[in-house]
Amino acid sequence: MLKIQCSIFNDHRKNINCFTTNCFNMDILEKIVAHKKAEIEPFKKLSPVSRFENEGFFWEIQTRSLVHHLLLPNSTGIIAEFKRKSPSKGWFKTKELEVEPVVTAYNKSAAGISVLTDNEFFGGDLDDLIQTKVVTDIPVLRKDFIVDPWQIAEARAFGADVILLIAACLTPAQVKEYAAYAASIGLESILEIHNEEELGHICEEVSMVGINNRNLKTFEVDINTSLQLRKFIPAGKPVIAESGITNVETIVSLRQAGFLGFLIGENFMKADTPAIAFADFIDQLNAKAHEIESMRQHSAGTGESL
Repeated sequence: MLKIQCSIFNDHRKNINCFTTNCFNMDILEKIVAHKKAEIEPFKKLSPVSRFENEGFFWEIQTRSLVHHLLLPNSTGIIAEFKRKSPSKGWFKTKELEVEPVVTAYNKSAAGISVLTDNEFFGGDLDDLIQTKVVTDIPVLRKDFIVDPWQIAEARAFGADVILLIAACLTPAQVKEYAAYAASIGLESILEIHNEEELGHICEEVSMVGINNRNLKTFEVDINTSLQLRKFIPAGKPVIAESGITNVETIVSLRQAGFLGFLIGENFMKADTPAIAFADFIDQLNAKAHEIESMRQHSAGTGESL
């Protein structure tokens, strides 16, 4: 497994497990946000933004555009995710699972790769992000709970091309500020919403909008959330469906509704071999696309409508 050794990375990694959560009366999202705010405070002192700018391994490297990859004519639209566990399902894979075999498989057909970097609740870290960036050539999304602009600079320094801004964790003013800052340092942003109340967080500054079918308070999943909220997203803003996508038929339905991207993680990571699960899914998706194209050509030849 490739390791990048630099002082800024080592300073982060050796302190990442120093925090525990004692917020038993909160729902899971409140616990995560409270923990994240406490977690980053010592790191902000250790590594100010100026240090990222001067020592960040990836700071001067050109970023990759997820919007561009989603708009490519033959794009699968899949943003394949690497995550080791979730608060609702526990561990999918242990720390012993190497990143490289999984993400290099994703790199063959995905439009982008999402990497969970939260350690306490999702078992990830910045090492996973770096490993992904150096062995792939498609955009990499740092998926974490961003509650401070400092984390955006951190994401840029450690190899992210895209960041996630979760409406449930931020005010509309913060979304606008954070997305603008991300763009100023070369990062794209996905604003993640979960309900109609969060539509007011959408602004010109965000690059894309993600609709998460998982309720972050209960972790229940309903794919209809994406279909119901899609019509409210401003024209011209790329839209991504997140969570609960387990079959190619769902992608077909979402494409017909105007979605360009499909973030899929658990469906691959829970398999014995995520790389094989991803390859099989791509084969099914290609077969479905061929089937639909054949039906279209047949209908065009007979004058029938699909």
